Amino acid sequence: MTLTPQARRAMELAGDLPTGLSPPELRTMYAAQRARLQPPRPEVARVEDISIPGRDGPVPARLYVPRDDGAPRPLMVYLHGGGWVVGSVEGYDTTCRRLALKGDCAVVSVEYRLAPEHPFPAALHDAWDATAWCAREAARLGGDAGRLVVAGDSAGGTLAAVVALMARDAGAPRIALQVLVYPVVDLVRETDAHVRNAEGYMLTTAALRWFYDRYVPDRAMRADWRASPLLCPVLRGVAPALVIAAEHDPLVDEDAAYAGRLRDEGVPVDYACFPGMLHPFFTLGGVIDDAARAEDMVAAAVARLR
Repeated sequence: MTLTPQARRAMELAGDLPTGLSPPELRTMYAAQRARLQPPRPEVARVEDISIPGRDGPVPARLYVPRDDGAPRPLMVYLHGGGWVVGSVEGYDTTCRRLALKGDCAVVSVEYRLAPEHPFPAALHDAWDATAWCAREAARLGGDAGRLVVAGDSAGGTLAAVVALMARDAGAPRIALQVLVYPVVDLVRETDAHVRNAEGYMLTTAALRWFYDRYVPDRAMRADWRASPLLCPVLRGVAPALVIAAEHDPLVDEDAAYAGRLRDEGVPVDYACFPGMLHPFFTLGGVIDDAARAEDMVAAAVARLR
């Protein structure tokens, strides 16, 4: 299937992500590009910038509580996308507000450290420390520690998948659901999708390689399953998963493979690949209706938690 008309329109408005800029320049360009393609920013009852203690210093984050009724609700730790190099809590403000409202959950959006200034595993350390802290402090955040969700898109989906595996291995915190929106799960091997979706769909295979070089510059370390969760020897026992993919994405084959391995190893998993869609569609709801449909899938998965 070719790109849907809405996906094609998003392409016309945004184009491919250039990689000839410095990381600070790219961050500025990325933020402006995505802001033009997002839906209106909804109101929620409570938005609070917070500081989470981390092993390497405070980790900034933003808390969203959808309604001011004092009821305990699921708690989602959200890890933004952007190739571990770009993206921010502010850039994902609209997405997290929408998830909080649709899922009736408290959301903590994490401002993890970015590469190349802070290469692997700095972002993962922040993601793990934030998730563990949120589990301990769930009640004061307006959430229920028994319904803890770790979620993210793209690079944030990678971090979410790895945090879920680390929690399984550590025995805590108990994660009720992992939401992985077109995550990167293998930094070592290339799939057919890296060729057939190499360019012309916003995220290019060349851009992926550029991001990998900045996140994990030591190629030998890319085989560490904390960078490439598809290479984890055993996935059995990890939290149930919702995996969302896009047909015209260099990552679609590895996303399908990860969902397949989860299923084969007895992990409850829902997998949805959106036809005619490209990689960043989840955050382009101002142009692409499938973004709202994907948000609804996440909300439905969160609502099933008891």
